[in-house]
Amino acid sequence: MITFDQYERQAWAGQAGAFAAGFAKLCAYSVPQLLDGAGVGEGTRVLDIGTGTGTVAAAACARGARVTAVDAEPSMVELAALNVPAARVQLGLLPDLPFADGEFEAITGNFVLNHVGQPARALAELRRLLRPGGRLALTIWPNPPAPGQALLGRAVEAVGLTRPAHLPPVAAEDDFPRTAEGLTELLTTAGLNEVHCESLHWDHRTTPDEWWTGPAAGVAYIGQLLLSQPESTRTEVRQHFDRLAEEFRTPNGDLLLPHTALLATAIR
Repeated sequence: MITFDQYERQAWAGQAGAFAAGFAKLCAYSVPQLLDGAGVGEGTRVLDIGTGTGTVAAAACARGARVTAVDAEPSMVELAALNVPAARVQLGLLPDLPFADGEFEAITGNFVLNHVGQPARALAELRRLLRPGGRLALTIWPNPPAPGQALLGRAVEAVGLTRPAHLPPVAAEDDFPRTAEGLTELLTTAGLNEVHCESLHWDHRTTPDEWWTGPAAGVAYIGQLLLSQPESTRTEVRQHFDRLAEEFRTPNGDLLLPHTALLATAIR
């Protein structure tokens, strides 16, 4: 069986365009709070990990920060470099990043811990890269998820699909509770100080087709699960998705999906 990290590399290979068209818009909501939590301002030396299409990096550059952005997926690096020419964008895979001890004054990671197989090792590496007094800000998706985040999963469950063996979870000994308490303990155990965790709540506006397109292209776990099914099963999941989506439909036909994220900040 492949490891969780190997699965993540396969799942996200070549997916920058599909991610940008859908889920990247969802993830953009937390960016201002993330940068505030990391203390990002004029001249701050910032490392943005798991930059994706570069949304956090672009916002940090707009604040006048000196930004380095990394992602483990080449298509994301390519797109982020186009989107954020003011940043230094390069490949980088946690928990081993090619930077010196204490090189950065701030580190941001928008939902990156959800895609890391060894969260504790990843945090130890981020602590190494922070200068003393430097600030770290991270977001994760919690478990249980908010109603809007659970929509796709409910459609999959309605068909009776379960996690196939070729999609490995995070190893039990490396995982942590995806709660405020679990995230706080993870950062504290990593040797970070003044750890604070709060919940962010928002309604994400999208359309049924936009929300479906990313998974249909194979984006993230739900997408990989769908691609492993025959076409008839994918069609059945889509039918359940359309039915369940009616709970969130607005008068103009859009979807308004309630979401929740956890934002943790800490200081080295």
